[in-house]
Amino acid sequence: MRALRWHGKHDIRCDTVPDPVIEEGRDAIIKVSTCAICGSDLHLFDGFMPTMESGDIMGHEFMGEVVEVGKDNKALRVGDRVVIPFTIFCGECDQCKRGNFSVCERSNRNKDKAEKVFGHTTAGLFGYSHLTGGYAGGQAEYVRVPMADTTHVKIPDGLTDEQVLFLGDIFPTGWQAAVNCDIQPDDTVAIWGAGPVGQMAIRSAVLLGARQVVVIDRVPERLAMAKEGGAITINFDRESVLDRLKELTNGKGPEKCIDAVGMESHATRSFDAMYDRVKQAVMLESDRPHVLREMIYVCRPAGILSVPGVYGGLIDKIPFGASMNKGLT
Repeated sequence: MRALRWHGKHDIRCDTVPDPVIEEGRDAIIKVSTCAICGSDLHLFDGFMPTMESGDIMGHEFMGEVVEVGKDNKALRVGDRVVIPFTIFCGECDQCKRGNFSVCERSNRNKDKAEKVFGHTTAGLFGYSHLTGGYAGGQAEYVRVPMADTTHVKIPDGLTDEQVLFLGDIFPTGWQAAVNCDIQPDDTVAIWGAGPVGQMAIRSAVLLGARQVVVIDRVPERLAMAKEGGAITINFDRESVLDRLKELTNGKGPEKCIDAVGMESHATRSFDAMYDRVKQAVMLESDRPHVLREMIYVCRPAGILSVPGVYGGLIDKIPFGASMNKGLT
């Protein structure tokens, strides 16, 4: 089959590789009908995620048709259409029983590595480094899905791929980011980043009843889409984020802040952003956390910070004293 494989920084190739096979009883093989590129794939492309190996198959937003099932998989049949979520989960461990599927205790087959880095393992992930299991991803013609009897969303008849594909990652990520904010009717929700996650967070915050949603970005097309979704927009290349947020909130700051950017944030007027780039260039810092710093600074006291943006390792100069003293969640 053909698949997109990582061969190093800025080196993604479409290669011919062996077809996947059933390895365990709960497996299924999916013939991919539609897949997408996630914003967090850019962190792999730019070489910021550790434990990637040359030849790893990319992709964690995909769906398709079941073409083979393992002997112990009673939930799926050949011919079922399914969306496959980013996280692989067993449905049986303590975390899964609590509904915390993204930190499943059993699905990461490299859990020893994860425990050394994080203290405890997180779930196995498709196409996202050997720290999370080294599983082949979905930017391919076929995918082996482990624990497929739980790791799937079955699609009813009558819905197109385009209507349901985002259930695999991008919409749940934006939705959960907004849900974590405990949005109240009089809240201002500020969202940094108008990429795919940011766009879904905008619409989720509107659906959850926020009084106003403000989005910070600098790409005109993204800002236009955000405005169509119901957001007030701030172009950080052209105006001060701090001044504009004060103006929109009568000087009090937004109650809820969402970081939909993560480890590769940009800023054009900020000393800390230049500082991060220098430290990153000499391998003294892995991530650029300008957005996280700015959120802590501008958030209204007793507010909530929600962080769906991906961070990969170590960040520096975080004003945690401000977070503690302002009583931020």
